[in-house]
Amino acid sequence: MIAIIRTRTLRALRTALAEAETAAQDARTEAVRHRQDAQDATASATRAETLLEDLRAEHAALTAATARDAGQLETLRAQHLLDTEDRAVLRMLLRTARKTAAAQQRVFVLLKRGQFHSVHPTREDAEKAAELEGAHRDGWLAHGAPGADVPASEVTWCIKPMPIGPSSQ
Repeated sequence: MIAIIRTRTLRALRTALAEAETAAQDARTEAVRHRQDAQDATASATRAETLLEDLRAEHAALTAATARDAGQLETLRAQHLLDTEDRAVLRMLLRTARKTAAAQQRVFVLLKRGQFHSVHPTREDAEKAAELEGAHRDGWLAHGAPGADVPASEVTWCIKPMPIGPSSQ
């Protein structure tokens, strides 16, 4: 059996075939493009996962470092408080030492009627020594007080502070 096809139909079929081949070629091109897009998306997702894992590892390391630094900061704060307390105690000890040194930079000479009797480290010790020799407990005059300008020979007991070492006058 021979089929007879008209020219017009043949042309229409050839045109349809050409259009189908063009559509098929376009579909193949689009499929290739979609495969490339899929590969790009897969590669991008893989890179994103790798980057996310790296960021998680870095975050964990930074969290650990932050915790360590916070612990060190607390230790340093405690040490700073101790250092501050130590400095305050050292200042107090230094003041005490200076006062003691200043007090020990002089001695107290006990005079009886203007004549040397004894030397003492403190005024209280000189007063006690004079009281043991019969001086009246309340008979002491402050240096420079009214009535204290009497000559030393007329005063029974007198305590005179004297600097130790080279005179600073």
